Amino acid sequence: MNAHDGMYIDGAWRPAAGTDTIAVVNPADEQLIAHVPAGTIEDVDAAVRAARKAFPAWAATPPAERAARIGALRDVLVARKDEIAGTVTAELGSPLKFSQAVHVGAPIAVAGSYAELAASHPFEEKVGNSTVYLEPVGVVGAITPWNYPLHQIVAKVAPALAAGCTVVLKPAEDTPLTAQLFAEAVHEAGVPAGVFNLVTGLGPVAGQALAEHEGVDLVSFTGSTAVGRQIGATAGAAVKRVALELGGKSANVILPSADLAKAVNVGVANVMSNSGQTCSAWTRMLVHDSQYEEAVTLAADAAAKYGERIGPVVNAKQRDRVVGYIEKGVGDGARLVAGGPESPREQGYFVSPTVFADVTPEMAIAQEEIFGPVLSIIRYEDEADALRIANGTVYGLAGAVWAGEESEAVAFARRLDTGQVDINGGRFNPLAPFGGYKQSGVGRELGSHGLSEYLQTKSLQF
Repeated sequence: MNAHDGMYIDGAWRPAAGTDTIAVVNPADEQLIAHVPAGTIEDVDAAVRAARKAFPAWAATPPAERAARIGALRDVLVARKDEIAGTVTAELGSPLKFSQAVHVGAPIAVAGSYAELAASHPFEEKVGNSTVYLEPVGVVGAITPWNYPLHQIVAKVAPALAAGCTVVLKPAEDTPLTAQLFAEAVHEAGVPAGVFNLVTGLGPVAGQALAEHEGVDLVSFTGSTAVGRQIGATAGAAVKRVALELGGKSANVILPSADLAKAVNVGVANVMSNSGQTCSAWTRMLVHDSQYEEAVTLAADAAAKYGERIGPVVNAKQRDRVVGYIEKGVGDGARLVAGGPESPREQGYFVSPTVFADVTPEMAIAQEEIFGPVLSIIRYEDEADALRIANGTVYGLAGAVWAGEESEAVAFARRLDTGQVDINGGRFNPLAPFGGYKQSGVGRELGSHGLSEYLQTKSLQF
């Protein structure tokens, strides 16, 4: 598979400052598919300098023109969608149909939404005797994860460009090829030189250099809560803005009046999607005592159907981590009703779709983010008990509530300490704000709320 051996900086591919490289491995067959350069502090500095140089002109570009460039970027992504989907499948292991529909389809929709928002958003307003202006923050350091490689890039870069910011992107080292294709698309879309820059590299080197760089005005990071804390501390020392989308341990609350079979089947599908590598996955299923064993049977049957349908997890380290949690769940006394620690295939980083019953709220598998195809089913006595369990983790990213009447589900959802809740299987909305409460992050992505993260406010009094 073709890969660039340099960095995309100031509108061109240029040689990396160092000679170290990162191996890109297909997690489905463990075969080497490419090498990309491992960025250095010098690479990051060159990219930030290019972004700073490009910022004044891009910030002064009329919103309609910025919208046109984002629209052109969307069109390039559409034209190259099959190539991008194939690349995601190669470096992430995602089944091709899922890559086409979700890994590429969702970010295309998000890019389109920001093309529209850039043209229509009110960047100034009258407030009494004041005029209030919304202005771009400046240079954005975007650090993205591997689990949804294109979506996470677009969810940061598109609103930043719409706001008038310039960007330096440091993508995850497991999925750099998708990021390189995105850089090609930016170039083909006619985005001016220096407005978008790409540095591939390792988090402790390139990522840290980007977060610490004095020329970066805002760091937007998606990843683990542990790394988010480090970035927040670094940014705080420099009084630098941050947007952090971090971990989750979302609850799928099934109230007694719900369609149990539908709620369980959709819940299992949600957890198994992307091999469980989704921060907002509903990994805790809460079921009333009276329906508990029926739900366990339904979930076990549903999970068994995913054995040959899901891809691997991203690498050997992640596989071992997930398997370690499965073994801990067994050791802590949870009842294994589907899957288990044994690998379902001889080659590749595959994990069996796994379902645990008799999980208690304090168990590690009910408290900690596993990031794999593992579901914990927890029983509750009444709504107060369900609410206590649902809110009983350090996370608050997403969740779901099912009930016979929508109003009943909404009333419960309003009491959840979480940033986004799906009611009776509500569909993904690229315009709805996404982000968490508590240790699930700071700020929001997507839609107008996502755009606001990249804007700062100035008022003039008359």
